[in-house]
Amino acid sequence: MDERRPEAVRHLREVTLVFLKLGVIAFGGPVAHIAMMRDELVRRRGWVDDQRFVDLMAATNLIPGPNSTELAIHLGHDRAGRRGLIAAGVCFILPAALIVTALAWGYVTYGRTPAVEGLLYGIVPAVIAIVAHALFGLLSTVIKNVWLAALAVAALAAYLLGVNELLILAAGALIAAAARLARRPPDGRLPAVAVLGLPLFPDPTWGQLAQLFGTMLKIGSVLYGSGYVLLAFLRGDFVERLGWITDQQLIDAVSIGQVTPGPVFTTATFVGYLVAGPVGAFLATVAIFLPSFVLVGLLTRITHRLRSSVWTAALLDGLNAAALALMAGVSYQLARTAVIDPLTAAIAVVTLVLLWRTRLNNAWYIGAGAVIGLAHTFLT
Repeated sequence: MDERRPEAVRHLREVTLVFLKLGVIAFGGPVAHIAMMRDELVRRRGWVDDQRFVDLMAATNLIPGPNSTELAIHLGHDRAGRRGLIAAGVCFILPAALIVTALAWGYVTYGRTPAVEGLLYGIVPAVIAIVAHALFGLLSTVIKNVWLAALAVAALAAYLLGVNELLILAAGALIAAAARLARRPPDGRLPAVAVLGLPLFPDPTWGQLAQLFGTMLKIGSVLYGSGYVLLAFLRGDFVERLGWITDQQLIDAVSIGQVTPGPVFTTATFVGYLVAGPVGAFLATVAIFLPSFVLVGLLTRITHRLRSSVWTAALLDGLNAAALALMAGVSYQLARTAVIDPLTAAIAVVTLVLLWRTRLNNAWYIGAGAVIGLAHTFLT
């Protein structure tokens, strides 16, 4: 594609604006992010179809890093080439990184994280409805036969029993591929804390900044799995090995990463600020996300070929079924903590009905949920 053509410029502008918006409203973690991307880019804009969407979603499970961010990078590349790849990732990450940096400043300056429970009270039930709508929309694409339905049910049961997500995904892919081989050979919470004062290194040296960057780069290069896995990596390096932050500070950082929009990996932004102020926040953010851009850039060279082989297509089918089951499992657990009274139940139900009956943008549901949550907080 000639990226200098007017059409390419228009596509790049679309990618920039869409992912900036998603970066601002994408509350709820990776599952919610994926649901919002599907609604925005498949259902409303038609940039890709559901089959391409779930194949890209599966491809992100093959590489380390934040899956929803990598999916955004993939989708940007599909729409606007190499420039779209960079624009989608940067625009999806940037709003969250700026918000987390501001919260880290407030945390360090005032000794506590600003209260956001009221916002989340109304937003999360709306997010649950968005995810449920996406799951139902993807069922016919992912569950193509009784065999894949059984595989998805087994994957969901395994997740609810506590089996590791990576094992479930790998098993789903390998079982589906083995079954195909047997039939046909292959074709060729926000706690208050004490006042913290200055970051650990208020005037960091080049060596300290290099160590911060290198440590975050390593984590971004090897980390598979959920935010809980990220917690383990950050604790091993920054609490135990380096001793730069405390366990309480790490828990606060993860909490901020989970309750702000955009990628949960912006937890690294918060940690970077605690270590070396604004410069540390910037370097930590760049370092932990950089591997995703590189890996997705390499992966885009083969994603179009994955459907061309019977064996790799079967592997993708199994991976997609397992991934959809994991989304359902995470959504169920999130719903149990978010839908806690008649008002939150009403928010979820009304949002789901509107998603089915209208083509309103997700931003309206998120905004309405935020207003209801704030009103509930101030009136009760």
